[in-house]
Amino acid sequence: MLDAAVRTFGRRGYRAASMEEIAELAGVSKPLVYLYLHSKEELFSACIRREAAALTAAVRAGAGAPGPGVPVERRLWEGLTAFFAHTADHPDGWAVLHRQARTHGEPFAAEVAALREEIVAYVTSLIGAAAREVHRDPGLADGDVAGLAHALVGAAESLADWANATPGVDAREAAATLMRLAWSGLGDLARGEGWSPGAV
Repeated sequence: MLDAAVRTFGRRGYRAASMEEIAELAGVSKPLVYLYLHSKEELFSACIRREAAALTAAVRAGAGAPGPGVPVERRLWEGLTAFFAHTADHPDGWAVLHRQARTHGEPFAAEVAALREEIVAYVTSLIGAAAREVHRDPGLADGDVAGLAHALVGAAESLADWANATPGVDAREAAATLMRLAWSGLGDLARGEGWSPGAV
């Protein structure tokens, strides 16, 4: 049922999708859909939660658990590759999360915002860990690098739309594009260097 709902919402949009259409695609009766999920809003929210959980799990599995001998560059690369692979393999789910849910107000936008904050927090922890290690400063707060994480996540979201709409662009190419853009700055941070306004 949720597979059918994600496909319908992702391709037709929230407003244009009907419960009848979803029920027919799922091979069940409309009353059965209402029995489990009492309204179109509840069904859409269930789709958002499922797709958000799947995307977050894919990114975390790709980046792996922190550990000695695992460079942050490698973890970031693997996490980005997993992100782009997941959005390419699940275009309807990505459409639900990135386009449909954000444009139809509360509570949908709030649920997607919570997903985004979870991913930003995860990326912040990756960058922060690298910075603390290089600067040998265990007190360096994640807040000091949170802006970089927000910028990176925002760029990844935009790039996923571009990659999915551009023939021939696969997950590794999309991830490499973003790494080339981001790692010059993040790499400087990891080496204890960095650009500052006083440099110009």
